[in-house]
Amino acid sequence: MRTRATALIAVAAGSALLLTGCGTTEETPAAAGDAAISIVDDRGETIELAEPADEIVALEWNTVENLVALGVTPVGVADVEGYTAWVHAEPLEGDVTDVGTRGEPSIDAIAGLAPDLVVTTSDLPESAISQIEEFAPVLVVRGADASDAIGQMERNLEKIAVATGREAEGEELIAGFEAKVEEGRQALEAAGLAGASFAMSDAWASGGQVSIRPFAKGSLLSDVTEELGLVNAWTGEGDADYGLASTDVEGLTALGDVEFLYIASDAEGQDPYQKELAGNAVWQSLPFVQSGSVHRLPDGIWMFGGPSSMNDYIDAVVATLAG
Repeated sequence: MRTRATALIAVAAGSALLLTGCGTTEETPAAAGDAAISIVDDRGETIELAEPADEIVALEWNTVENLVALGVTPVGVADVEGYTAWVHAEPLEGDVTDVGTRGEPSIDAIAGLAPDLVVTTSDLPESAISQIEEFAPVLVVRGADASDAIGQMERNLEKIAVATGREAEGEELIAGFEAKVEEGRQALEAAGLAGASFAMSDAWASGGQVSIRPFAKGSLLSDVTEELGLVNAWTGEGDADYGLASTDVEGLTALGDVEFLYIASDAEGQDPYQKELAGNAVWQSLPFVQSGSVHRLPDGIWMFGGPSSMNDYIDAVVATLAG
């Protein structure tokens, strides 16, 4: 596994940690008080905090996951029910207010919580961010970056760790993830799977038609799986942020006999691979279907999450393929 620099440095008394969008750091004078913090977010905006944030609203699930992993329970979360269904790595506990959907949170509900900080991703419309900034500082991290998926995941955690004064906890989480990758790589190698081809996807059905979303190179799950020593057989390009592609069942015919991994959720309805494609002739003719190499991973692994979700993903891949 390649070595990555982690930019977590303790905020010293009388100074603050400045994180740039590319993950480098430099010390600058504190804005106010010994515990003041200054962070440059992924918009290039400087977020000034008089002290580490404690009363936080999180508007995207990976930011929620990272906060809980750091030991901070947010006071408000967008779509609590959805988070509970899709993100099992870091469950929410206690009294957390639902502030609406991730794409359209309730500005009034957020304001009513009087947060020290609102954490969101670049997926939230700028108009909503501007409204929130009228009453609270907003830390915006990039949701994903297909040119450096793992690095972006780690930088997002680092920024949130600094904002909450949990730098040591952030370092520990990243070190634990990197150790998990190495542990998983060794387990798959020992099982004779080094260099094996895989494909990763999710899917949904509408009107009897199944839409398939392959995780191309550059997606977080693909990059993590390749760090484990496997090779992504999907050669089509994904989008510039999340590395996601789009196809139908006929598009899977180019994969060959691979280890076909996918994630579904019973909370969102029945599994389209098992239901809609059960009698599909093209699906049944695929080499990985005929060889029994189709693997549904456990529910609750958030595909776009932080180190905690990726640890669960690595455990699931190893248990499925080498168990």
